[in-house]
Amino acid sequence: MGEILKQKPVLLIAAVTSRYPAALDWTIEKTTAAWGEVALRSSVFDFTETDFYTESMGTDLKKQFIVFDRLLDPSELPPKKIQSNRWEVEYSEHAQSEEIRPLNIDPGYISEAKLVLATTKDRDHRIYLSEGIFAEVTLHFRAKQWTSSRWTYPDYQREDFQEFFTKCRNLLRERIKKLTR
Repeated sequence: MGEILKQKPVLLIAAVTSRYPAALDWTIEKTTAAWGEVALRSSVFDFTETDFYTESMGTDLKKQFIVFDRLLDPSELPPKKIQSNRWEVEYSEHAQSEEIRPLNIDPGYISEAKLVLATTKDRDHRIYLSEGIFAEVTLHFRAKQWTSSRWTYPDYQREDFQEFFTKCRNLLRERIKKLTR
């Protein structure tokens, strides 16, 4: 029988998508107030790989990743997704935008082995966590590189995204090393 072990902590990450720079700034304010200081922040990327969000979010979308300083137990992911969904509604109610969804916030986490995203949608490759939230292993780290699966979103397969995720993974490894000293 396998021994049940305490899981290593992970880094909380949020993928923020909008066509409005103010929405990205608003999200950083909201998330840092609730989830703690930012450890890393990616560049703002052009989101061009799909037009899936065009009808609800408009065109010229941008995406930015925010990684938080405090290490997280992976079981804390469902409340983060529920909270981020509430923030999306809050922003849309107060934003003066023509889109029905001017902001998308997708929390997840980076472990040494994978990048996991939280979602409310059930699919064959997603595992139910709790409170209506599922987890998807979007990328896994193998042979010193990020590897995608058949369901990995096209933008997450980008080299510049994966370079940022490697920075995050390296930060996590440093932090875990300090914890075990």
